[in-house]
Amino acid sequence: MLRVVVLGAGAGGGVPQWNCGCEGCRAARENGQELCRTQASVAFSGDGEHWFLINASPDLRQQLNATPQLHPKAGALRHTPIAGVILTNSEVDAVAGLLSMREGSPFTVYGHEKVLAILASNSIFNVLNEKNVQRQPIGINEPFEPRLPDGARSGLEVLPFAVPGKSAWYLEGKVHPGGASGDGDTLGLKITDKSTGKCFYFIAACAEVTDALKAKIDGAALVFFDGTVWQDDEMIKAGLGHKTGKSMGHVAMSGDDGAIARLADLSIGRKIFLHINNSNPALLPASPERKTAEGAGWQIPADGTEIVL
Repeated sequence: MLRVVVLGAGAGGGVPQWNCGCEGCRAARENGQELCRTQASVAFSGDGEHWFLINASPDLRQQLNATPQLHPKAGALRHTPIAGVILTNSEVDAVAGLLSMREGSPFTVYGHEKVLAILASNSIFNVLNEKNVQRQPIGINEPFEPRLPDGARSGLEVLPFAVPGKSAWYLEGKVHPGGASGDGDTLGLKITDKSTGKCFYFIAACAEVTDALKAKIDGAALVFFDGTVWQDDEMIKAGLGHKTGKSMGHVAMSGDDGAIARLADLSIGRKIFLHINNSNPALLPASPERKTAEGAGWQIPADGTEIVL
């Protein structure tokens, strides 16, 4: 049985963002936990005992403490059910949480060689002792079975695939440690429980919904998809930044080329937006944008949402 827990549904900075007074952040501060979102990550498990994370957000410590499934088992002095972390990109909101996992428990970090090269180039990640924390390269369109800390099979299959995107913003204008050519900076994942055949897709960063991507996810039972912005220029219009969503590697929810319209003709059992920015009005339950998204069959999840396939 495949279990998935949304640890965080927000984009970089979360909601409310520490230095932001936009409508979404103000509403989150005024209305308590209902509107708050930590930065995007999910956990999944095939047996309910061993869990794998997709990305490690800067909010990871808070997320783990808020998720009983990921607590140390009762009576253990030191223990974690987390067997590994699979990185889909090298943005700060995907890798910074690794630094909160430095207390000596064994697990494996899986990532494309371009992402692992970025970790290797920054000595702060050396706090993850290689004796306990292995770094395992993964290849595009090369399925693999993540292992448990003792080397046993997990019974899960992970298929990484390239999606339109870009390298981390902090590398703009700099030499990429993993080389400038080729895909690998932005991945989607297909996660399958090998015993049941149940699967889900995780695509938390995507600059364009291509026909090839549509064909890949058509018929899926569950898809987590990039929901960073409602419209491409919303951060510019709101005075919150000078970049469009697409220039940051994120497709908008709305518009003819947006995720809602482009994926409307697919047969997907459950569609969930993830990595939702504080500027996105779809975060607000009473907004017309939320009603439009939900009317099109999309869910805006709360942190802690659990799904069983």
